[in-house]
Amino acid sequence: MTETPFASRKSPAAERVTGASRGAARWALYFRERFPLAVHVPVIAVFSGSSVAYAWAATAGPGAVAPAAPAVAFVVALLLFLQLRILDEFKDFDDDRRYRPYRPVPRGIVTLRALGRLGLVAAALQVAASALLGMPAVVALVVVWAYAGLMAAEFFARNWLRARPAVYLASHMGVVPLVVAHGATCAGARFPFLSLAGFAAMSYFTFCVFEIGRKIRAPADEQAGVETYSAVWGRRRAVFAWLASMAVAGLFAAIAADAIDALRPTLALIPVMGLAVALSWRFLRDPKPGGGKAFLTVSGVWMVVGFLALAAGAGMRLQG
Repeated sequence: MTETPFASRKSPAAERVTGASRGAARWALYFRERFPLAVHVPVIAVFSGSSVAYAWAATAGPGAVAPAAPAVAFVVALLLFLQLRILDEFKDFDDDRRYRPYRPVPRGIVTLRALGRLGLVAAALQVAASALLGMPAVVALVVVWAYAGLMAAEFFARNWLRARPAVYLASHMGVVPLVVAHGATCAGARFPFLSLAGFAAMSYFTFCVFEIGRKIRAPADEQAGVETYSAVWGRRRAVFAWLASMAVAGLFAAIAADAIDALRPTLALIPVMGLAVALSWRFLRDPKPGGGKAFLTVSGVWMVVGFLALAAGAGMRLQG
C-alpha cells in the first residue's frame, strides 16, 4: 500500500505557495493535498464506529462498552492512517522526487523531519487515548504499530513484493483487520478475531476495493513512474480485480450481518454493486480521460454504505 487508502489523487503542479508559505499554512496545504481531513474524518469515523458497534453486538451486549470506546477507536484509527501516510512519504521520497515533484515534500512545503515529529506526536496521542481503556487496548495498538513497521520496511522484500502487485496489495492490507481488532478491544472484546472474523474479512476486502479503485485510470491519465493497477495488470484485469474484491467484501458483509441476525441492512450494498458493474462496462468500452476517477468515488460509496449497514445491523441486534 504505497499510499493510504484515502489519499488525494490531485497533482497540484501549478499551485504556488506564496503568502501562505509558513507555519500552519504549510501544514494546511500538506493535509489538503495528501491527507484531506474532510474525506478522512467522516470515512474513518464510519469505519471505526462500525467496528466498535459490531464488536459490541457480537461479543459484549448492551451496557458493556465504555463511553469513551468509540472516540478512542476513532482517534487511534485516524492517526494510524496519518502515520501510514507519513511512512509512505519516507519510503517513496526518491520516487516522488524523480516522478512526482509536484507533491508537497519534494516541493519543500514540509520536510521529512517535520513529518517524523508529527508521527511521534500522533503516537503519543494514540497511547494516551488507548490507555483510557486499559492495557488490552494499548497492547492491540502496539500490534498495529508492529505491522505498520513491517509495511514501512516492505516486509524486507521490497523488490520481490514490487514485482508482484497482488501480493504487495494483499500484504499491506493486512493492517486493516488489526485496526478492527483494536476497535473491538476498545469495545471490550477479548478475542476479537474469533467473534469478528466475518467483519474483519469484510473490512479487508472493502479496503482492497478502495485501494484498487483509486489506481484505475484511463490510458490518457497514466503517468511515467507511477504504478497503477490499470497500467500493471491492464484495464480489464484491474477492473475485474476491483469487482471481484467488491463481490467478496459483499459476501463477508452478509456473513458478518447474519452472525448477529441482522442481514437486512446489507441489502443496501446491492444497488452499489449494480452501479459498479455499470461503471466497469462503460469504462472498458470507452475509457475516456478522467474516467478512472469514478472508480474512486464508487469505492468510497461502497465503503461507507457497507460499514453503515453493519453498524445499523449491530444497532438492531442490541435493540432486539
